[in-house]
Amino acid sequence: MLHFRVSATLLLAATCLLMMKTVFGTKRVTTCGDVYNVHRLSCDTGRIVVKYALYGRRDSKTCIEGRPYSQISNTHCSLEGTLDIIKLSCDGKTECELNPRVFSKDPCYGTAKYLETTYDCFPAINFDACEGSLAHLQCDEGKIIFIYGANYGRHDRTTCSYNRPTSQLQRIDCSDHSRKVANICNGQNSCTISATNSEFGDPCGGTYKYLEVTYTCILQSQQLPNN
Repeated sequence: MLHFRVSATLLLAATCLLMMKTVFGTKRVTTCGDVYNVHRLSCDTGRIVVKYALYGRRDSKTCIEGRPYSQISNTHCSLEGTLDIIKLSCDGKTECELNPRVFSKDPCYGTAKYLETTYDCFPAINFDACEGSLAHLQCDEGKIIFIYGANYGRHDRTTCSYNRPTSQLQRIDCSDHSRKVANICNGQNSCTISATNSEFGDPCGGTYKYLEVTYTCILQSQQLPNN
């Protein structure tokens, strides 16, 4: 079985193919760009796959309360790369929370901005591989792996906690999204990857980590060509 790298463009194309399959629901969330507001995505069933995201302003009707005309008149304002940022943070999760402060650049100074995201909830397989172990992904015959998301780190105190000292479980803000699993496993029928610091780097020294992977199996006929 050939290993091949999947670019962001191919990942988006594969997601579009998956949209023809079962979708538990398409949702849209809009959050005004106040530093105290929280942009929250969630799936009651399935896993988040972001389709569209905008940070800026595309109309003069959204988030206008108390705003002078000068702050809502620019309707051609959008931050490049917003979709990639939201996908990196949220794809493959059941819940995801963001604050507009995640965007370090201002695409249109003086304009009142908002964050708008459209996403689907897809069926998915989710599992955790404790640090030092092997993560094995497997699909039925005739199907291939498509990775929704993968994170290496720790975001709770219960996963992979057996026989671990409390000091190794305290940090729960340690989680680095990685495209490496997708680059290695996408398009294969089965795939094994090591959940180690040597493979993913160490996002939090002294913390016992785990690799969380969310994926689905698609028909082999949907496999994308190498770019």
